[in-house]
Amino acid sequence: MKVIYSLAWLSLLPAAMPAQNHDVFQGNHPNIVCIFMDDHAFQTISAYGHPISKVAPTPNIDRLAERGMLFTESFVENSISGPSRATLLTGLYSHQHGQTRLGCCLDDNKTFFTELLQKEGYKTSVFGKWHLNAEPKGFDYYHILFDQGEYYNPGFRTPNTDGQFVKEKGYATKLITDHAIDWLDTIIPTHQPFCILVNHKAPHRNWMPDLPNLNLFNDINFPEPSTLFDDYESRGPQMQMQELTIAKHMGYAFDFKVEELKDEPTLQYIKDSWPLAMKDLTKEERKIWDEAYRKQNEDFLKNRPVGKDLVRWKYQRYVKDYCRTIRSVDEQVGRLLDYLESQHLLDNTIIVYTSDQGFLMGEHGLYDKRFMYEESFRTPLIISYPPMIKAGSKCSKFVQNIDLAPTFLSVAGVKPPKEMPGMSLMPLFENGTCQEWRDNLYYQFYDYPAVGTVRKHYGLRTDRYKLIHWYGKGENGDPDIDFWELFDLKNDPTEVHNVYGKKEYEKVQQTLHELLKKKRIEVGAIE
Repeated sequence: MKVIYSLAWLSLLPAAMPAQNHDVFQGNHPNIVCIFMDDHAFQTISAYGHPISKVAPTPNIDRLAERGMLFTESFVENSISGPSRATLLTGLYSHQHGQTRLGCCLDDNKTFFTELLQKEGYKTSVFGKWHLNAEPKGFDYYHILFDQGEYYNPGFRTPNTDGQFVKEKGYATKLITDHAIDWLDTIIPTHQPFCILVNHKAPHRNWMPDLPNLNLFNDINFPEPSTLFDDYESRGPQMQMQELTIAKHMGYAFDFKVEELKDEPTLQYIKDSWPLAMKDLTKEERKIWDEAYRKQNEDFLKNRPVGKDLVRWKYQRYVKDYCRTIRSVDEQVGRLLDYLESQHLLDNTIIVYTSDQGFLMGEHGLYDKRFMYEESFRTPLIISYPPMIKAGSKCSKFVQNIDLAPTFLSVAGVKPPKEMPGMSLMPLFENGTCQEWRDNLYYQFYDYPAVGTVRKHYGLRTDRYKLIHWYGKGENGDPDIDFWELFDLKNDPTEVHNVYGKKEYEKVQQTLHELLKKKRIEVGAIE
């Protein structure tokens, strides 16, 4: 869809930045800061007003929303880390850049938006999580984690470490911020425009907080989602096969180094992850960790809850550790903002806060992502840019992660390549609306068979309805699947009633099928 920019939007451009062809403007290039999280649920950002975030507020992330724009309908095109990171860099759908699944297979011939910024004179860098099968390109400097990265004393490599990952003492979220600020200290005196990607590992599983935050929220009960005990009555066989429930698939006490917990039933990959996650703690750090969780584990072992009480106990353990991990994120976001303010850069810097996807915080009894269900599909997005965005504004238009690369390019005065299917968000900066904008979104998930056993699916989201097709041959003993779901989000915002095949939705269903077919042709979708 071609975007038509309004005359009112054009009037926002400073006099020194004349419009160039309705797509970009020229003049002083603003700096670009993208804070890119891993698995950050919008439910845990207090600017979004969710009950969880009222218990565990995020005042520094909220600062961005207070001085910028909060996007309330921001989504991804594939809710899994690697593909979403590749989409951020290329501005392409997963099937277009090749990284449809974790670990494979980004086409490194695709252009990263940072390469185009370099040609425009930008200094570029990336810090933190990379987790792609391609080497960093389009960056003057990088300081990246090994694989997923560990929280405590992680290893990083740079262009100067000969491909080796060098262990550094500290907590990952703080270290990533340290290195980002150190690089900015070298760039700012040159007066060159910069683009920096601050890619945090947090709050990815195992949800391990910075040591000073280990005891936060101990005496607080977090609100439970209304669908914590969803029975999937109207859903298809995919919900019986998936392995991402809090009840059956999440570890009980999360630390299987405790002898009494070694035989607790949980998935083997979760058990295996703990020795890796804990191995780089020093003796002093491990002592702090053990003391923080000792009483919780003892109380659990003395009087083990069962049934729904056990699910509630696991949910509370999960959400508290997750929000403890977010507290460290919020602290470091505040530190970065304070630094930019001290350098008098906030007014000429576009700052984007987003995540590689959303995350399920107990909704439908689930944790993790992957699903097209709302909490996984929807992702936080906050943009601050004072020259064009009014403080405290909101946008409820459909935006998607394919839009970020063309936005960065447009802001920098670079025309986005025609191959990019996304839309620059700049027309929305004025007041959150635009004369012409998309009214539906396409989603597709490919990562099966894999951890979580979430089946392949694709679908369409409109302002009121969501149509999902679960499909594909089963592997490892799973049956083949061909099942449809239709949700009326107005009458069923929590997505528990599949109305596909209901007579009263016959016309809606037909219309959505036609729209989905057209959308798949438009984007060149693959099975």
